[in-house]
Amino acid sequence: MESAVTRITLDDISIAYRDSGATGGHLYSDTPVILVHGMGGDGHTWDRFATQLVRRGRRVIIPDLRGHGRSAHTDSYLFAEFGGDILRLCERLDLETVDLVGHSLGGYAISWMAMRRPELVRRLVIEEQPLPLRSGDEQMTFTRRLPSIPELWHATTSLIRHPRAVLAFDRSMTGTALEQFRKPYPEWWEGLAEITAPTLFLRGGPGGMVDPEKLEQVRTSLADCTVRTFSSGHSIHRDRYREFEAEVLPFLGH
Repeated sequence: MESAVTRITLDDISIAYRDSGATGGHLYSDTPVILVHGMGGDGHTWDRFATQLVRRGRRVIIPDLRGHGRSAHTDSYLFAEFGGDILRLCERLDLETVDLVGHSLGGYAISWMAMRRPELVRRLVIEEQPLPLRSGDEQMTFTRRLPSIPELWHATTSLIRHPRAVLAFDRSMTGTALEQFRKPYPEWWEGLAEITAPTLFLRGGPGGMVDPEKLEQVRTSLADCTVRTFSSGHSIHRDRYREFEAEVLPFLGH
């Protein structure tokens, strides 16, 4: 998706985003799709999928999360703050309804927003969001043991292919993110009951980072949740793009 980068200040944080603009020609032309990347990347991870959405008549908005891409670094990287940035962006753009797609850390951002403003969200797509602990009695487990071959290839070539994302990433957030993963997050679990949007949760299988037992708890906690499992690692939209597209496009109305 080719579009200019816009920077706006939200609660003293400069957030960069790209906006394809209104296109028309589709039933949901007035409902933008917001694509939110995971930790360590930037919005360009969505370019291929964004192009398909724009061709189908959808407006697409792609932010860089704080500490990533062209957005500013900050002293705080709490999961709720990433979600707050996305919500404030929607409010600044006067959006009345949106479809949200988020990968990993982006899943936290969009699920938080769907909990706080359920009336704003028409469809919710969460890809490979590592699920937090519900209480201090649990142990954090990832299904992942070793990275998949595509993930190893991606890691060794990412600096060449996406040098801006790698160099712009604020590595100081890594420790903060790991600390949040390891701590109970009961507020997130309680907030699932507030989500009203039909939700599609994509899990990557043995190479992913989603605990299947916790995912079943998510599925039963949401009013309308469909789970799809892929034979990929943590990045389904990158490593199994055609399968990703085949699931997500119809869910978004295409």
